[in-house]
Amino acid sequence: MYRPTLDPLADSLALSALVAGLPIVTLFLLLGVLRVRAWLAALGALAVALLVSVVAYSMPTGQALLTASQGATFALFPLVWTFGTAIWIYRMTVTSGHFDVLRRSFARVSDDQQVQALVIAFCFGSLLEGLAGQGTPVAITTVMLLALGFRPMKAATVALVANTVPAAFGPLGLPITTLARVTDLPTGDLGAMAGRQVPVIALFIPLLLVGMVGGRRGLRRTWHIALACGVSFALAQFLTSNYFAMALADIVAGLVSAVVVTVTARVWPPRRQDDPVIDAAAPAGPGTTVTPGGPIGSGAPGGSGAPGRPTEQAVAVVGRTDVASPTPDTSVEVWRAYAPYLVIVAIFGLSQVPAIADALNAVTVTFNWPGLHLLTTSGAPSTLPVFRFNWLSSTGTLLVLAGLVTMAILRVTVRTAVVAYGQTLASLRWAILTVCGLLALAFVMNGSGQTATLGTWMAGAGGLFALLSPVLGWLGVALTGSDTSSNSLFGALQVTAAQRAGLDPVLLAAANASGGVVGKMISLQNLTIAASAVGLNGREGDLFRRMFGWSVVLICAMAVLVGLQATPVLSWMVP
Repeated sequence: MYRPTLDPLADSLALSALVAGLPIVTLFLLLGVLRVRAWLAALGALAVALLVSVVAYSMPTGQALLTASQGATFALFPLVWTFGTAIWIYRMTVTSGHFDVLRRSFARVSDDQQVQALVIAFCFGSLLEGLAGQGTPVAITTVMLLALGFRPMKAATVALVANTVPAAFGPLGLPITTLARVTDLPTGDLGAMAGRQVPVIALFIPLLLVGMVGGRRGLRRTWHIALACGVSFALAQFLTSNYFAMALADIVAGLVSAVVVTVTARVWPPRRQDDPVIDAAAPAGPGTTVTPGGPIGSGAPGGSGAPGRPTEQAVAVVGRTDVASPTPDTSVEVWRAYAPYLVIVAIFGLSQVPAIADALNAVTVTFNWPGLHLLTTSGAPSTLPVFRFNWLSSTGTLLVLAGLVTMAILRVTVRTAVVAYGQTLASLRWAILTVCGLLALAFVMNGSGQTATLGTWMAGAGGLFALLSPVLGWLGVALTGSDTSSNSLFGALQVTAAQRAGLDPVLLAAANASGGVVGKMISLQNLTIAASAVGLNGREGDLFRRMFGWSVVLICAMAVLVGLQATPVLSWMVP
């Protein structure tokens, strides 16, 4: 039985925190500075975490290795099971030719790339995050953008930025309900508070997206559509989380903003002008330099000639995509092209019906990880060794069901589907290794007490902790890839720190979830999924460098907002 200590080194919390942060520093240095491959960065950071846990925290070697093995298994199920199946569905649509139909259909809604980025990455991605989460929005929207003519690097960066503000409430409010469970605070208050923080950032994300796609010129052309998107999303997310149903905040906001974007683009379309062909010339982040990508569609999953590579030439003109089609698509073919995503929405929607959800969860197996015996710093039994094998209700299993329905609708043979799944796993082999290493790292840091040490040290800032509170959530999501996991790690700590500093516990607990949303874009888990989806395996470091500057800017903005909400200036926003 292992019980972690917060200050194992010379009874000094500061010194212990310095050592506890070494795995995170190692991860960022390897990935962002030394530019090593993501799987090597993850395994290197894991090795440092194991060393720190055994040497500095006196954790038994066997317990440390068992904790790492549980984290790696959790990565395989449900994470790899989820995003691997999502990419498999995409491969089937490409093999059947229906992804080209979908691409042309989106181009007819608007042939402007900025509008397509808003509808697909932001609006549709929010819907997927609200329903499924766990990397599904990044996996699906990235390849959809790729098929519309976005360069691979641009498709990945746009999808990563878009998958930020929905994370606080998706899937189906799980991050907030988890936060309520670990803090013993009312779910309604936490959801309402997060709904008064995240929408403020949501106002600006669409403007950032169109700037990334088309640069300053594209922003001047489509600012009104981006503004309408941000305002409608923020308002819908705020109203739903505060006055309707917190679990549906992302779903409602995604649908409302999609309608608003479509109508606005039709009523007040982007101004046309004769502009030169664009490349990935959008700002990649403060202080970074953008390098144009390769030929359009060259980075599709599977490489040259493999399923996933667009079969038609798409020409990207500043803010505009022209897709050639020899013959008009029939209404039946268009319906089939949309069918896989409609099926996903329908299946996940039905899975939340109480009677169906109970039936799916009835066969869930919950057990303690064999041989792993951990206590918390307070001496209570830790919940970390508990493994929940929800094989029937998991996101990946529901996606398999959606894939089977897709096979029937698109008339894909069993042999073709099996081959496509095999190709998917083969193309994701390094991504799978990366995610396994990353989750093993997170579990070791959590089980050994390194994470608790870091959080407790930051909580010593007293009243200034209001500024650091969202940074803690940002760090947790950057490390684990999940707002739910970050809330599990730091939720109770936020409440304790708030009580010690005389701050509102609801404010700081919600700030953990709200700050975590901007950590999604630099999460190695999401970076790996995005890179794998567009055939950029090994270039996760490039994505990290492009995302890091914007992530820092956004977390600073969130920190200022929470800091003001802790003062009389904006205290009226606290429920």
